[in-house]
Amino acid sequence: MKRSFIVVGCGRFGYSVATRLFEMGYDVMAIDNDEETVQDLSDKVTYSVQADATDATALSELGVQNFDVAVISIASDVQSSILATILVKEMGVNYVVCKAKDNLQAKVLYKIGADKVVFPEKDMGIKVANSLISKNVVDYFDIDSDYAIAEIKLPSSYFDKKIKDIPLRQTYDLNIVGIKDEEGIRFNPDAKKVLKEGEVLIVIGTRDMIQKFEEIE
Repeated sequence: MKRSFIVVGCGRFGYSVATRLFEMGYDVMAIDNDEETVQDLSDKVTYSVQADATDATALSELGVQNFDVAVISIASDVQSSILATILVKEMGVNYVVCKAKDNLQAKVLYKIGADKVVFPEKDMGIKVANSLISKNVVDYFDIDSDYAIAEIKLPSSYFDKKIKDIPLRQTYDLNIVGIKDEEGIRFNPDAKKVLKEGEVLIVIGTRDMIQKFEEIE
């Protein structure tokens, strides 16, 4: 069954999340208190509504309780962020993701029931930093304080070798979860697959080991 999403607060982050989810084929309700923003989103999401996300009656009338996931993207207004999170949780939304501006706000949001807290600016900074320190890094995603997933250009020393013949797990304790090329991504590639120049490995492991692997030619 296709999941449905509600996005509360449609600044740059919320706007991007809402429109991207809709482009991917999901039902999305975008809520913002700015009329111009709501009008701009009218043909980019399933529903766009001007409303106060801290008003329980308004949220109930919009049927927020019928959505599977809520994204609370009003980090700059801490009080509104907290109240909106409490309300959508109490209304029965299964999974709530909140944007936070700092660690203190994140701790509070977790305490009141947020399932996941994100730091868009911080996360983007980490991605940019990792791309700057290694010419081989295409993209980088932290999983927790120790582990990450990285997209790394295939080193030339691995060209025309089978996956089973490269010492990725033995030497770096990394696992290949996918291979990316101009045709798309193939997950769980066959160990007999021959690696080619221009391909990108999607690997998972500790950040230290990923950094060591990035340095090979």
